[in-house]
Amino acid sequence: MKRTVWWQLLCVAASLYLGVVAVAADTIKVAHIDPLSGPFALVGESIDRLLQASIDDVNARGGVLNGTRLELLRFDSKSSPAESVLILKQIIDSGVHFISIGSGSHIAHALIDSINKHNSRNPEQAVLLLNIAAQDPPLTNEKCSFWHFRWEAHTDMRVNALTDVIARQKGTAAVYLINQDYAFGQAISRAAKEMLAAKRPDIKVVGDDLHPLGKVKDFAPYIAKIKASGADTVLTGNWGPDLSLLIKASKDSGLDVVYYTLNAFNAGVPGSIGKAGADHIRQILTWHANVADNKLEKFANDYKKRFNEDFWTNLAKLQVDMLAKAINMAQSADPVRVAMALHGMRFQGETGEAWMRPDDHQLILPQYIATFTKAGGAVKYDAEGTGYGWKTHLRIEGKDVAMPTTCKMEIPR
Repeated sequence: MKRTVWWQLLCVAASLYLGVVAVAADTIKVAHIDPLSGPFALVGESIDRLLQASIDDVNARGGVLNGTRLELLRFDSKSSPAESVLILKQIIDSGVHFISIGSGSHIAHALIDSINKHNSRNPEQAVLLLNIAAQDPPLTNEKCSFWHFRWEAHTDMRVNALTDVIARQKGTAAVYLINQDYAFGQAISRAAKEMLAAKRPDIKVVGDDLHPLGKVKDFAPYIAKIKASGADTVLTGNWGPDLSLLIKASKDSGLDVVYYTLNAFNAGVPGSIGKAGADHIRQILTWHANVADNKLEKFANDYKKRFNEDFWTNLAKLQVDMLAKAINMAQSADPVRVAMALHGMRFQGETGEAWMRPDDHQLILPQYIATFTKAGGAVKYDAEGTGYGWKTHLRIEGKDVAMPTTCKMEIPR
């Protein structure tokens, strides 16, 4: 063979090799949008660390697609839908196809609307919205989208479980509702009233307050109203400082009620509540540090050593693990193929099977009702160094958490 032919073959081989190296060295980027400033920054920053630890775990196990690493990018939503939509454009322009969000149903609504429009106009640049915590029911009902996947149970599912427990409590006569005045809090208020009326019509809803999101600095006036109402139970979806300040005002006033909550386990809340919440708070959640057969114990302990904070939810890890599996199943990072792999996926998580229901892209998985109580015995781990931790009151299997959906999903062909 002539020398020139050998040289041409060598160049071709070298270019192929360099191409393989380039692909192997590349990363698949995941953009995280959450409040990283303002009153809810503590939760957003913590979710960011949970995602980073979960991505690091996938990468330590070999990444995806035989060695490609995942990479996390961070964006501050400033708790603003308008700001989040501007960020979305930056993310799309930079070629990122996977977006993870945590807090804010109002933000999720804005992003889904924008993503639906973008993907219909630019199918070759499609993006997916991977939702850890935005819980407004319409997001997987009448506003459902093929491009949106939700890991947290929506508020109707969670409130249904909480009101089941309330309805079974002897002596419960009067429930007060207090929630933040946006889609999430409004959904809790509506669901709680409807469900309590159906399950225990003898229980009176003696108050129903909706207050500005992240604006109230002193909840004493609200606590005075609760006290005057004669309530023995409070149901609230408040999160971040809106919950911490509510419980603090409750303690300061000597209000003796049981709180049923959706977000008392969030980063920063147990530490700010401490003894004030002992045996007075019940919470619905997908995992806690004292669950039976805790398969996440080592991961949670390693996380705490690394970040000096509690590993407080398994949903970020579950999201990243399922995304990694979907990429491997699709044998591609193409968002449409990844979405089809997530669509209907059954994943064996650390607490049992997680099913991404194909009807609406609502994840169905086991839930726990837990009580905040003094550490010791069954409470091996306290929360945020308070000496108080979560103790399982009830485990609910995924099939018993699931609720019908009104979603009429359009699947790309």
